[in-house]
Amino acid sequence: MVEVRAELIGNLWKVQVKEGDQVSAEDILVILESMKMEIPITAPVAGTVHSVLAREGEVVEEGQVVVLLEPSAGTEPS
Repeated sequence: MVEVRAELIGNLWKVQVKEGDQVSAEDILVILESMKMEIPITAPVAGTVHSVLAREGEVVEEGQVVVLLEPSAGTEPS
């Protein structure tokens, strides 16, 4: 399982995926809002969204896991 973490403290402005969605590496999973800037959090690998652990409007902390991905066969996190 690949843990996708928030890179900074901010509001979870938009969730772009739901459980079961197939994603490619670099697809946008969620968008954070911090200091009036939108910061996309992308998939580090191709795979399937296992779970979304934060909700829109929630404040997330730096390093908080926001999405769990089940990597596609043969993919390695970078």
